[in-house]
Amino acid sequence: MRAPREGDDSPGRSGRWATTEVDPQTLRGLSILYSPRTDGRADPGEVVWTWVPYEEHDGRGKDRPVLVVASLPDSSLVGVQLTSKPHDDRWTIGIGPGAWDSSGRPSWVRLDRVFLLHQAGLRRAGVALDAARFRAVSAELARRHGWPAVRPRRRGLRGLLSRLLGRA
Repeated sequence: MRAPREGDDSPGRSGRWATTEVDPQTLRGLSILYSPRTDGRADPGEVVWTWVPYEEHDGRGKDRPVLVVASLPDSSLVGVQLTSKPHDDRWTIGIGPGAWDSSGRPSWVRLDRVFLLHQAGLRRAGVALDAARFRAVSAELARRHGWPAVRPRRRGLRGLLSRLLGRA
């Protein structure tokens, strides 16, 4: 798949499935659960690509990687912007390189840029961020925005039995 260009008509750019920036303080009752699945749909814990508006809010933007951190009851998703440009400020956290960047560049999460996403507004399927890095990001989001900390992924009956028997 070719890399999207700024002028491309991304599905998250406009209309019903547009990616929109939201005030993180207005998001209450989030369920931050690390639950990436290889099912072709975006899940918390995955990095996806969607159109992201520029900070100037002038109608411009471009496709960028976004880390999905939560799902909402209406099936929309909450994500935070990734950047490959190093930032040395209190609103970024480094997560290193990952398969979401074909050049292998390290990435930083912009904790101050929070977006409402829709499955139909995503250009590319997700690549899972490992659980340790996801926990670090979610802990910072919880601390800065008052969101709940990440909940561990439920592992089903087999996982419960393993933990009870001391094998996990």
